[in-house]
Amino acid sequence: MKMSNSTYRMTLTALFIALIVLLGLTPVGLIHLGFINVTVLCVPVIIGTILLGLKSGLLLGFCFGLVSLLSALGVSMVPPSTLAANLIGANMFYAIVMCFLPRLAVPTVTYGAYRLIAKKTEKCSKALPFSAAAGSLTNTILYLGLMLLFYKLCGLDTTTIIGLITGTGLIAGSCEAVVAAVLATPIMVALWKIKK
Repeated sequence: MKMSNSTYRMTLTALFIALIVLLGLTPVGLIHLGFINVTVLCVPVIIGTILLGLKSGLLLGFCFGLVSLLSALGVSMVPPSTLAANLIGANMFYAIVMCFLPRLAVPTVTYGAYRLIAKKTEKCSKALPFSAAAGSLTNTILYLGLMLLFYKLCGLDTTTIIGLITGTGLIAGSCEAVVAAVLATPIMVALWKIKK
């Protein structure tokens, strides 16, 4: 029996949401590199956006933001970041914006980058690594940039965290972009083959 297009989309969206929850609230979503942890939470958002479109991607980005907020509040098997916890203590609204805005930007940038690079063809494997890396870097830059801005607006000490934020952005951010590109590309190609 053939599955209808709407059932197919809802099923895949639900699977991506479940994957985001699993990766975000358990240690499964972290790759330990010794001195830093690289997260792969962007990957289901990136793949879901390219496979299902921007609307579904924004829903996945929202779920990513919600999982990020829950993790920052300590509702997770992974201990919350001290930097995020400090911001939550200083201003909950800023912490919510910091958790959601970068995550909603991931599908927007991924979709735009993919469409820009792919141009004429709907399924372009050459555009996948670039759009995946762009989505991941967007998350890192916006999240850490907003953290620094909100720390300043709350009057928290930024001199002690600026080096940490810069180091995290450069090392973890670049590693996450590479991981996103390396994982998203073969997974997307396989999903396109399955869809045929």
